Amino acid sequence: MPEVLQLIELEEIKDALVGTCGVSGISREQRKRLTIAVELVSNPSIIFMDEPTTGLDARAVVVVMRVVKNIVSTKRTVIILMKRGGKIIYSGELGQNSCNLIEYFEGIPGVSKIKENYNPATWMLEVTNPSIEAELRVDFAHLYKESYLYQRNKKLVNELRVPTQGSEELHFTTHFSQNRWEQFKTCLWKQHLSYWRNPTYNLGRLILAMVSSFDKDQDLFNIMGSVYVFMISIGASNLLSILPVVIIEIPYIFLEATLFLIISYPAVNLYESAYKVSWYFNDIFCTLLNYKYMGMAIASLSSTYQMASICGSFCITVVNLFSGFLIPQPMLPKWWVWFYWIILTSWTLRGLFTSQYGDINREIIAFGKRKTITAFLESHYGFKREDLLLTAILLLAYPIFFASIFIYFTAKLNFQKR
Repeated sequence: MPEVLQLIELEEIKDALVGTCGVSGISREQRKRLTIAVELVSNPSIIFMDEPTTGLDARAVVVVMRVVKNIVSTKRTVIILMKRGGKIIYSGELGQNSCNLIEYFEGIPGVSKIKENYNPATWMLEVTNPSIEAELRVDFAHLYKESYLYQRNKKLVNELRVPTQGSEELHFTTHFSQNRWEQFKTCLWKQHLSYWRNPTYNLGRLILAMVSSFDKDQDLFNIMGSVYVFMISIGASNLLSILPVVIIEIPYIFLEATLFLIISYPAVNLYESAYKVSWYFNDIFCTLLNYKYMGMAIASLSSTYQMASICGSFCITVVNLFSGFLIPQPMLPKWWVWFYWIILTSWTLRGLFTSQYGDINREIIAFGKRKTITAFLESHYGFKREDLLLTAILLLAYPIFFASIFIYFTAKLNFQKR
């Protein structure tokens, strides 16, 4: 790795954060070199570079091309000058001060000569521009195939493709140098570092969870309303905030749920029982995890961040409307009630309220009628204590379902295809 940094001339910024392009971190030209460095780590024999100087100024182009020259000195094949469609228009040595490159293109009829003391890299980009190609009515890719360079390279390839006498065919016991477990640990640790380097995202949601947990209302309706608002606000925040990030979540979700439990549970004076505390934590943890994985699933199915944001906002609206709090399940129209049964938040509220109050027979006055809390929850919201086992299973199943969608479509969909 140190050798690669030295080759790519990135030693001075080896401990710098990459950051966000155009906002923070390393420059655009340094990003180009870093991309090349990533490919060099695997020690390839041939490197294909697609527009390595696009978007750079003349000085940055010189730096990148100097790096390419350094790579060539390590006996690697570098094919860099290509036109749209992946067609090669030049492949060969640059020569001293790019003299070989200049001689080749100046030999094409109609191509303007390079001015004295002019940057060869800038001149190369200008004369190979598609508009110049159209103006001269030539095809640089076709000219290259008819050139001495192409014939020389083809002859060299034919010579090198023949194994030397007595050599043995390369054979590797595995496709990758590391087994799947080592690959998994390496990727997990890499994503952990990415999270650790994003304090704005992590501290923001932890602070929101703690602020939301400060609620001292102890009336039943206020407690239910507070829990509902928390689930929607924190859930929506988790869903939308994950869209541009999409990395490891479980440890941070666990911490977020723990902080909320420690603050909110005694604040609203819920029942001091290990059974009820466990249910409370399980509901919060699974719900936050579900919102995160739902956001990740949406991100994997969307071609752009903007599209994912629109889909995420729509999902939050549907969840808010059919969660069973604003419109209780018994009051939902029959042709819409299926929405209620497939939305996780409805099962979250069912689990929270029935685990906390499903066995409480204290009487309350609700809507002018005296009822026990258990009877009120069943008649008004449709919450039954015997559904707790099914609720627990679904609370665990939903995050697994959305995580599976994320994994599958991340592997199968590619929105970068032209």
